[in-house]
Amino acid sequence: MKKARVLAFYLPQYFPIPENDRWHGKGFTEWTNVTKAKPMFRGHYQPILPSEFGFYDLRVPETREAQADLAREYGVEAFCYWHYWFGDGQRILERPFKEVLESGKPDFPFCLAWANASWTGIWYGMETSELLEQKYLGEADDTRHFYLVLEAFKDPRYVRVGNKPLFFIYDPLGHPYLQEFMALWRRLAEREGLGGIYFVGATYDDNDLTGFDATARLDPFEMPRQSRLGRLWSLLKQRLLGYPRRVIPYEAVMECLDKYPLRDNEFPVITPNWDNTARSGQRGSVITGAHPDKFSTMIRNTLKKIEKRSNDERIIFVEAWNEWAEGNYLEPDRKFGRGFLEAIRKNVL
Repeated sequence: MKKARVLAFYLPQYFPIPENDRWHGKGFTEWTNVTKAKPMFRGHYQPILPSEFGFYDLRVPETREAQADLAREYGVEAFCYWHYWFGDGQRILERPFKEVLESGKPDFPFCLAWANASWTGIWYGMETSELLEQKYLGEADDTRHFYLVLEAFKDPRYVRVGNKPLFFIYDPLGHPYLQEFMALWRRLAEREGLGGIYFVGATYDDNDLTGFDATARLDPFEMPRQSRLGRLWSLLKQRLLGYPRRVIPYEAVMECLDKYPLRDNEFPVITPNWDNTARSGQRGSVITGAHPDKFSTMIRNTLKKIEKRSNDERIIFVEAWNEWAEGNYLEPDRKFGRGFLEAIRKNVL
């Protein structure tokens, strides 16, 4: 029996769409950023490149099948697909998951994570221009949103906790009427025979959330605290030497995660690696020294924290399956191959 239910966040931005063509140039995908990355300081590992899957296109069904086969083999239970709904029916990057849902393939579990945040150009080296605004338009729009994802909720592949479909919300504090939204969706779910919704909310910097079935702390950079002198030194290196905004060793993340006391209803989030300078340049952050062996230790320490939970709620989120421009991935790369996946298999299976 698996020691945990490992759910990996899954980014669908690996095929061209009209919006990215307008904002970034014809044919832009996440690979555009990945392949142009360069080292920014001595010992900086860039570019970070995929190995056996190559620069894939998520419109290709065989690619999605190969990803699922690999995840299953190494103990990942499900993909948690980022889901974009900006209000009034406006969506983006929905094609890969739509095809997974409609085709029934791959036969691999999934759930949805609502990335309820406006898109800005700042993370792509642009100015602070708003590319897509996240809107909250009230009950009618929320109902429309629910019925859009209802087919997914009813799919037998959908991840459930306590027989309820799990739905992740990225920015709970940014939602102006969150409790009303969740109450409406729970009522609609009951009406549709789902038994409710199992809501998981992301937390940052020890924010406390109410109304959620569970929470999960996402940002690894909120955990290792810098002293005032450390922050000043980071700023000087950024201004004078061209360093990224923040550079911290993987050991610091491991130590803070190990010491962090999980709340009773909190799911742990583990991070194999992180370097988003390919996307964000000097605005980016880097975790140095990532290695499968260190990730293996992080997994073992995390498993100890949840070992007494019920099988249903022994969940670990991994950030992420394929965030290549954030240097945050489980998929095989050219440096470690399947090393990060192997760390999951030897500790979880």
